[in-house]
Amino acid sequence: MLTKNTEKLQNIHYYDSLLELTGNTPLVSLEKIASQMEGHFFAKLEAFNPGHSAKDRTALYIITEAEKKGLLKPGGVIIETTSGNTGFSLAMIAAIRGYRCILAVTDKSSQDKIDMLRALGAEVHVCPAKVAPEDPRSYYEVAKRLHKETPNSIYINQYFNPLNIEAHYQSTGREIWKQTSGEVTHVVACSGTGGTISGIARFLKEKNPNIKILGVDAEGSLIKKYFDTGELDKNELHPYYIEGLGKNLVPGALDTQVIDEFIKVNDVESALMARHITQKTGIFCGYTSGAAWVATQKYAQKGLFSPESVVVVIFPDHGSRYMNKIYNEQWLQDTLHLEPSSLD
Repeated sequence: MLTKNTEKLQNIHYYDSLLELTGNTPLVSLEKIASQMEGHFFAKLEAFNPGHSAKDRTALYIITEAEKKGLLKPGGVIIETTSGNTGFSLAMIAAIRGYRCILAVTDKSSQDKIDMLRALGAEVHVCPAKVAPEDPRSYYEVAKRLHKETPNSIYINQYFNPLNIEAHYQSTGREIWKQTSGEVTHVVACSGTGGTISGIARFLKEKNPNIKILGVDAEGSLIKKYFDTGELDKNELHPYYIEGLGKNLVPGALDTQVIDEFIKVNDVESALMARHITQKTGIFCGYTSGAAWVATQKYAQKGLFSPESVVVVIFPDHGSRYMNKIYNEQWLQDTLHLEPSSLD
């Protein structure tokens, strides 16, 4: 084995692995696209995590806790259900720490995401999105089956894992409080698994219960109606294309008690908004970032903000994940039926 002189490293500033770069993502002013809105608006750019999304926080926290508890041992296998971003984070961690990674994704996930998962060495099972959660073909049930069939494996189960919330309580919420010096008045966040918005909300509500947590749901999802009425209405469900937003079930990682309101957005307005943000601010943002800003504008139209408001909007991931979707004009025409003239 080669012996290296570590004294040479004493004056070199470096990280042992990418995972040390997780968290402490920046706030960037959105004044350029918010100049006509009351308040001060900031994007929390989760694409600055090493895996380019907020899911790095969840994945690293859950894996580290599993290692501490002896649930994940050397040579073990990580299995998860994912729309893509959590899977990327898990595959990245698996590559660094020497685990196998098996992922069940839906066919709604962009091909870019699926290709990246496989590039990192993950075994990917693509499942139909347009089936009930309990259907054996659904990505929930496929992941559960793979876990049962695979020795020495753990199932992350982000949708029902309380550590998903804890990850954002311990990191994202604290960061927002510190970065705004406690001046934050509103947070706008999309809800997929529910972990990001719930963890942020729990921490900030403990600091100041007057802070408003404003959720974003997708048209075609049942989360908003469940939040408003307590009714699990399957009639709310219809297919949609935004990834990582909304659900056809109520995740256990969604804490509705700390969220103040939900609003819905649709595929077209969210896609166009992501492109608008990218072109006007240079922030190359993903589909759900566009959704979050559409929702922020809708909340503004409802009069929720004042000139003194300090609004943090969670931008969950990077636009490079969507090159074959919202940043592909042919996909926009074929799938969302948008004419080229509407893309200027």
